[in-house]
Amino acid sequence: MNAEAIIKSIEREQLKTDLPSIHVGDTVRVGVKIQEGGKERIQPYEGTVIAKRNGGINETITVRRVFQGVGVERVFLIHSPRIEKIEIKQRGKVRRAKLYYLRDRVGKATRIKQRFDRTM
Repeated sequence: MNAEAIIKSIEREQLKTDLPSIHVGDTVRVGVKIQEGGKERIQPYEGTVIAKRNGGINETITVRRVFQGVGVERVFLIHSPRIEKIEIKQRGKVRRAKLYYLRDRVGKATRIKQRFDRTM
C-alpha cells in the first residue's frame, strides 16, 4: 500500500457520519465543546453559513452572526471532535457559493429567503 492510500483509510475512519447536509445560506446551531477549568461544556453558536470549503476530513464551514452589533465569523472544522452536533434551524435559498456580501449589510438587509425542503 502506498502512503496516499494509508492516509485516506485513516481519514475515512475519522469522518463523522451523523452530519446533516449543510448548504451555504442555512441557519445552523453548532454545539462546540468548551473547556473551562476542569469542566467541559457545550456552547451553542447560531448563525448563517456564509462559506463552505474543501471536502473530506478538512471540510470547514464559516458561520456568521451579529452579537451586540458586531459581526462575528467563526470557522468550524466539521469533522473535529470539538464539534458535538450541528442542527439546521432554517434552510436558505441563495444563488451564490459564498455569501461574503453579507459582511457589508446591516439589519434587515442580511435576511435570506427560506427554502422549503421535505428533507429537513
